Order: sequence, then structure tokens, then C-alpha cells
Amino acid sequence: MDVILFSLSRYSSKSISLEGPAKLQGPLDSQQNSLPINETHKIYRHKLEELTSLQGACSSSIQKQKQRLKELQYKFQRCKSQGGLETELILQINNQIRDRQNAFFDMEAYLPKKNGLYLNLVLGNVNVTLLSNQAKFAYKDEYEKFKLYLTIILLLGAVACRFVLHYRVTDEVFNFLLVWYYCTLTIRESILISNGSRIKGWWVSHHYISTFLSGVMLTWPDGLVYQMFRNQFLAFSIFQSCVQFLQYYYQSGCLYRLRALGKRNHLDLTVEGFQSWMWRGLAFLLPFLFFGHFWQLYNAITLFELSRHKKCKEWQVSVLALTFLILFLGNFLTTLKVVHTKFQKNKTKKL
Repeated sequence: MDVILFSLSRYSSKSISLEGPAKLQGPLDSQQNSLPINETHKIYRHKLEELTSLQGACSSSIQKQKQRLKELQYKFQRCKSQGGLETELILQINNQIRDRQNAFFDMEAYLPKKNGLYLNLVLGNVNVTLLSNQAKFAYKDEYEKFKLYLTIILLLGAVACRFVLHYRVTDEVFNFLLVWYYCTLTIRESILISNGSRIKGWWVSHHYISTFLSGVMLTWPDGLVYQMFRNQFLAFSIFQSCVQFLQYYYQSGCLYRLRALGKRNHLDLTVEGFQSWMWRGLAFLLPFLFFGHFWQLYNAITLFELSRHKKCKEWQVSVLALTFLILFLGNFLTTLKVVHTKFQKNKTKKL
């Protein structure tokens, strides 16, 4: 028995002596493996500093070149041509200046820049420039998916409020969702513009005005006048969501085809309206768009009439009427201008 215990004690001491160095060797190996990581991180920090200095140099050079182009363009505007050759030369130089300005715009899409007033108020002075095309396209794709998912949610919410949930609380939730949706769209669109997206002016302003309209609807207290307009507004919201879903479905396919042909920029977005590139294949959407525009006018007229109701004491009624009228004028005139310009171009090509 003593012999067995002695052999067991010898075996256990050997195992302990073998395990000790093995346990100590693990941390040493991890420290040796961390040396290349530290060197890689130092190289990364050095390259990052080089990138920052290059960005500053490029931005400064572009600003100087843009200032020179402005001065040159101003001088050419003051020049009075004496003949046909001089006129053609001035036109050629002006075209070259525009091409150069477009090239600078594309360059600035990859350089950090100061945020506009709106982004400064919302995010502060944060650099929102994405450095790679993959990151820009991924953010743009996420923006499009956000619009699609929220459009479906808003459609279901409007249907539920119109036909099932006849409560002021559910109306407030729906209007709050509209405010949050349009606020988020304006922020994301501002970031996309900073990254080189060429979103048309009115379609950006349209979302700011829609945010204001939804906010006023949210503050409108329940009452007789509100109930008189409620069903009309919810029906309009259902129609608008359906049209926006159709626009996203067909515009995204059209944009994908045009990008593959090299005719559109990879940051072009779907919009709640009509643009010149939609003429082929998407002209069938025009009747739905014009119907929606005139429904906005009908909402404005209805609200103006309700504002003269003897029991109307809410300031929201007149403000909403004016806002719907502004939306109608902006949407209708912008769409009409696009259609008219396209017809003029087609006539010129035929001649």
C-alpha cells in the first residue's frame, strides 16, 4: 500500500511540473503574437495622419480652383462678343467651366466638408463623408429600404386608423410616426447630399414641408372640425402610401437599368415625384401623381372652408390649409415643368 501511494505521489509531482511551463507559455505566446498587431496599428495611425493631411491639401486646392473659375466666369459674363467666332469661343469656355465645376463636385464627395445648417443643428459638426463607393452605395441602399419599409407600415397604419381604430390616441401615434419618418428622411438625405447625391431641390424641400405638416396635424386637438377632416386625411394618406410604393418599385428597377448602362449616378434616389429620367417606362405613373397633387389642392380647399366654420377655433386648420396649398403648387409645377421640358427636347430631336 505504501508503495502504491509513493508511486502516485511521484506521478502527480511530474504532472504538476509539466503543466506549470505550459500554463506560463500561453501568455508569452499571446504577447509575441500581439507584436505584429501593434506594428500594424502604428502603420494604420501613420497612414490615417497622411490621409488627413492629403484631404486638407485637396480641399484647399479645390477651393482655390473654384474661386478662380468664379472670377473667370464673371469676366466672361461681362464680355461683349463682337462676332460669331467670339460667341462660339465664349460658349466653349463656359461649357469647359461647367465641366470643371462638375468634376470638383465629384471630387468633394470624397473629402470632408462642413455640414449645412440643418445637419449642424441635428448632429453637430461631425464628418459624415463616406470615403468609399461601397460605403456610399450601402448607405444609399439602406435609405431606400428604410423608405420602403416605413411606407408599408404607414399604409397599414392609415388603413387601421381609417377602418378599425377610431381613437384620437391611435391618430396621434400615426401622426407622430409621420413626423419621425419625414425628419429621418431629411437627415439621411442631407448626409447623401454631402456624399455627392444630386437630389433635386424641391423634392428635398417637400420633405421639410411634410415634416411641418405632420407636426401641425399632431398638435391639432380633437373636436368637431378635426373629426370632419379626419377621414379625408386618412384616405389621402392611404392613397399617397400606395403611390409611393408603386414609385419605389418601378423607379428602383429603372435606376438599376440606367446605372448598368452608365446613364445614371450610383447615388441617384427614388423620389415622391417625376423626373426626366423616368420618362421611358414610368410615364404611366403620371396620372396617379397628378391625381395625388389635386387631392392636396382638395385638402387645402376643404380646410379653408372648415376654417370659416362657426365652431372652428383651432389655428391648425388655417396653417394646414396653407401648407397643403404650398405642397400642391410645388409638386404640380415641378412635375409640369419636367413634362414640358421633356416634350420640348423631343420636339428638338425630331427637328
